[in-house]
Amino acid sequence: MDLAAADLARTLSTRWGGRWRVRAAGGSGLCNTWHAVGAGPPCFVKTAPLERASVLEAEADGLDALAATHTIRVPRLFGCWHDLRQGVAVLALEWLDLHAPDAGFGARFGHALAALHAQPPPEGGGRYGWRRDNMIGGTPQSNAWSRHGGLEGWIEFWGTQRLGAMRARLAARGSDPALLDAVGRVIEQLPSCFDDGHEPCASLIHGDLWSGNWGMLADGTPVVYDPAVSCSDAEAELAMMDLFGSPPAQFWPAYRQGTPLRPGYAQRRGLYQLYHLLNHALLFGASYAAASLRLARQLAGAR
Repeated sequence: MDLAAADLARTLSTRWGGRWRVRAAGGSGLCNTWHAVGAGPPCFVKTAPLERASVLEAEADGLDALAATHTIRVPRLFGCWHDLRQGVAVLALEWLDLHAPDAGFGARFGHALAALHAQPPPEGGGRYGWRRDNMIGGTPQSNAWSRHGGLEGWIEFWGTQRLGAMRARLAARGSDPALLDAVGRVIEQLPSCFDDGHEPCASLIHGDLWSGNWGMLADGTPVVYDPAVSCSDAEAELAMMDLFGSPPAQFWPAYRQGTPLRPGYAQRRGLYQLYHLLNHALLFGASYAAASLRLARQLAGAR
């Protein structure tokens, strides 16, 4: 159900007391967003029908996990709850006043992300996955744990929970058989993508770190939001950052100070970007399907 600003103001008042002023701040097919000012700190609020409550709960879970690392700034989580009277789920976050990145932003961002990726994940025992499924854009993202860690577990996870899961969704939509075949061949050839000796190590990653999901606070601190977390190879995070835009100036030298990249990353970057292109093909159609097919054929033909 759609929620009016006055209804949300009453929800916040019931939750926290005082009077609240609420204005719409846009939305998507999954939720509506609001700016709320009142008895407490200003909030960025998301609401969704109860049947989509898991979307907001997964976002809250991801923000909690990132915040617990004390490596990179995320919006503070004020609450995530169900309002049964209004028939909605509510996610309330800190309102962020973002500023244009300054000259040192890229280096600070690179150091913070490297620190996140270097920290042992909070769970999984070195395996890949996460404690719950979440969303990658508008698509459910499966995070079932791999059976093993290391290279064997990573090939299993990327082949089944990432490329294989996206291929299955595209097949259910009746996508081009040529694309499905090409993705299948990439999955079969995954072991050869690590011939340079790269041994993946599970890192907690943001998971959807395109340029629209990071920013800079007034004091210069990098901040990230809208996560799709998992324990994954950190290279998958970096590849996403290079797909729709690119990291800010001085990001790469700062990141590499703590985490040198293997030579084979240049080849694996396309492998990891394929997942996100397939997701865009699922969400937005033909042009991304064509780009996915070109990349999948390139990856499969490169072996």
